[in-house]
Amino acid sequence: MRKRDKSAKTPSALRNIKLTIEYDGSRYQGWTRLGKDESNNTVSNKILEVIRKMTGESDTELNCGCRTEVGVHAYAQVANFKTGSDMKLLDMKHYLNRYLPMDIAIVRVDEVPDRFHAQLNATSKTYVYRMTIDDVPSVFDRKYTYHCFKTPDRQLMQQAGILLTGTHDFKNFSSSKKSKSTVRQVYEVEIYSAAQEMQIMIHADDFLHNMARLMVGTLLDIGFYTRPKEDIDDILEGSMDASAPCDPKGLYLQEITY
Repeated sequence: MRKRDKSAKTPSALRNIKLTIEYDGSRYQGWTRLGKDESNNTVSNKILEVIRKMTGESDTELNCGCRTEVGVHAYAQVANFKTGSDMKLLDMKHYLNRYLPMDIAIVRVDEVPDRFHAQLNATSKTYVYRMTIDDVPSVFDRKYTYHCFKTPDRQLMQQAGILLTGTHDFKNFSSSKKSKSTVRQVYEVEIYSAAQEMQIMIHADDFLHNMARLMVGTLLDIGFYTRPKEDIDDILEGSMDASAPCDPKGLYLQEITY
């Protein structure tokens, strides 16, 4: 009879580690790519490679709070994984940041209860879209903000944003055709402007694939008078399509709440 490895930890003895992550999504194929478009050049794959090297556990899985799309950035992505490693949290943080690419940073490492799941326990998510406004695009901001040569109508965009709030079927604000339910609740859409930058903040219980980008693209078209704000109702009712998705380089996952 084969002897049991006493050093191996049972599933209940595994530690649940929560990561708070900041990343520049410019060169990655999103947080992860599934199906036919599966790619190794994703944020999650880069992190998993280092976690597996750090723990010596080849079957580690990484759960995330919100799957960001190609080219989208994150100020505070949340992920969790389980491990039998007894490495100290601070040592984990230092190890991960030492071996990860410099455009991915682990901001916090916490040990959380066993039942915590970064995706399933999330109660809301916030995206922010950053735009610069000037007659000459900034050399230094060009990779991380969307540039406008003229100022969109902030008041009109805010009025359209109010039409988006509440519980609606957002199927026409998504490029995914496989979601079981396309009903989401948008808590708040706010437009902020200061000096030569404008920001669109969207806070919702969850986002469908490309939902944030399609919402921002539609709000920008309304702000530039290429479509009326009344189109929002028609898009939600399914009789009209949303505008083209916004350029991902200006979009950031700002916060996930639990």
